[in-house]
Amino acid sequence: MNALVGKIVGVDVGGTFTDLFYYDEDAARFRTAKVPSNRGDEAIGFLEGLKTFGPLAQLGSIVHGTTVGTNALLERKGARIGLITTRGFRDVLEMRRRDRRHTWGLWGDFVPVVDRDLRLEVVERTMADGTIREEIDPDEVKNIAQVLLARGAEALAIVFINAYANPANELKALAAAREVWPNENIECSAQILPEIREFERTSTTALNAYLQPVVGSYLGKLNQALAHEKFSGRFHIVQSNGGVMSTATARRLPVRTALSGPAAGVIAAAAIAKAAGFPDVITGDLGGTSFDVSIVVEGETALAAQTTIDFGLVIRTPMIEITTIGAGGGSIAHVDAGGLLQVGPESAGSRPGPVAYGQGNTRPTLTDANVVLGRINAERPIGGKLARLDVEAAKAAITKYVAEPLGIDPMQAAEAIVRVANGKMAGAIRLVSIERGHDPGRFAAVPFGGGGALHVGALIKDVGLKAALVPRYPGVTSALGCVIADIRHDQVQTVNLLLDQLDAAALDQRMVEEAEASRVVVEEAGLSVERIDILFELDMHYVGQTHTVSVPLPVSLQSGTTGVDASIVREAFERAYQASFSRLLPSVPAKIVNLRTAAVGRRPHFDLASLAPEASATIEQARLGSRPVWFDGDWHDTAIYARLDLPIGAVVHGPAILEQPDATTVIDPDLIARVDDFGNIIVERAT
Repeated sequence: MNALVGKIVGVDVGGTFTDLFYYDEDAARFRTAKVPSNRGDEAIGFLEGLKTFGPLAQLGSIVHGTTVGTNALLERKGARIGLITTRGFRDVLEMRRRDRRHTWGLWGDFVPVVDRDLRLEVVERTMADGTIREEIDPDEVKNIAQVLLARGAEALAIVFINAYANPANELKALAAAREVWPNENIECSAQILPEIREFERTSTTALNAYLQPVVGSYLGKLNQALAHEKFSGRFHIVQSNGGVMSTATARRLPVRTALSGPAAGVIAAAAIAKAAGFPDVITGDLGGTSFDVSIVVEGETALAAQTTIDFGLVIRTPMIEITTIGAGGGSIAHVDAGGLLQVGPESAGSRPGPVAYGQGNTRPTLTDANVVLGRINAERPIGGKLARLDVEAAKAAITKYVAEPLGIDPMQAAEAIVRVANGKMAGAIRLVSIERGHDPGRFAAVPFGGGGALHVGALIKDVGLKAALVPRYPGVTSALGCVIADIRHDQVQTVNLLLDQLDAAALDQRMVEEAEASRVVVEEAGLSVERIDILFELDMHYVGQTHTVSVPLPVSLQSGTTGVDASIVREAFERAYQASFSRLLPSVPAKIVNLRTAAVGRRPHFDLASLAPEASATIEQARLGSRPVWFDGDWHDTAIYARLDLPIGAVVHGPAILEQPDATTVIDPDLIARVDDFGNIIVERAT
């Protein structure tokens, strides 16, 4: 076996920093790195970070969590695309579900990602039962494709009504369009989402086309740069479902990268917390531009079949459920027209960054507030690129833009900025816990990212969480997630049958075919796996209902069959429905809507104990001294520790600051912290 195969680097490109985690599987050695991101040309920070580990030719594989697709969607900077659809369905994207941007009041607008003059129709008709009433004319498709090219379309999506029931017309149209289309940015809904519901299918297929040139160009640039540096290993991308896929799959299905970076962080946080004895956690990734929250119950991440990235931008593909708010370290604080203090959603990003960075920004950020309060060490900023932070410039900006408009002193203003940001973070945590029926008192927070551990006290106290677990390397947790994430490929196919009419043999055959197709994708990814698990799930409901419940099937693929039958399906459905709604409707027929299949290539076990501190370290050796830090309206003499030098079992009473190269952890005066066997910091109330 190639000796380089086990040398893997996880790379998470964020809005402010690019985080990297290097792991040598054979030697069980790791290294971390953190470099500034380059917004607009993320490849620069990507390569600079990789080079900190030596020549790229010595690496076996790179796994990348990217926000390029996310940013393109949020900022509406995707490609100019064309849509060919069935006559009469040109405006599905614009009509949506007839929802409104603002629930109260008839105001607010929505602009689809495909302009109306680029949404063109052809004559075809596929019935809901799969019957072809009108076949497609390939010449008509070619002519319309050429019209779209002449109007400036860079990518093409083909979506026909009821193609989920029979894709024949779509596939014939796709073949015809490929004859005249000049690039690879062309797909049809049958290959993206062969699932019932025309808006979700159209939206997902259109957004995939919208991202293809952007993500494809980015990955192409990275591949060229890696080749120039003599990298000959495997390059993979983290999906929004927390799994890993090849770059070839990512270029064809870029819509699956929409929450790539945040998903990697949740995977790592869940693994760390489970190993530490905390199966129920709420993860909080605080980076430079956003705060991403997700819930993990009994060690399992929550997957959503559908996600709304922004109003009207609906993606129906499995994704880890992540709630994002604009409250990152670079979020700009300002007083609005009503005299209220706001933090975000606008961010200073990595360049110019916070005022304290001295790179041209003059408006205060959340990071500036933490610097002024003494919580961030101005003499040892994270990332290693700046010698020191400008505390006075940060204080002057807070004075001008917050303190003076509110009529308070600068220290009160800085603390107010932190409190407002904490309130927004607490609201996001309540959204994924209390509002979904979970008692936050049984959950621990797992704050990570460059800024998550700065706010650990507020996450515990403001929401009522039982504790917090700060990972050993919180600033590069998402990069670690890239390294340990399994390979995964999901497929969905509409079934649309009453359970009482189920042909078990036909369902079994379909499950076997879907499983084998998914297995091939995982095998072609090229990463070493210990085994490939095949998971089956049905979307089901009672007749007359609109929404479905997810029904995991307790079957496995063995000797070319799953052994599924109607009784297995019925028992699984009733168990899932009872768990969701605490009752059944025995007099109403049940219906199978979709079959979902996932192939998961299980990566070799990553021993989290390898992250633990050296046994020879002592708490006295870790003590760096003390400095004044502002808490609750006054200065407190606060102990400062080198976090990575704290030994297992060490106990630190607040107030205290734990510093390390990739993050800073703040222990409030009424909290206590201890180091567990994995080097994590467990933070709890002192009494």
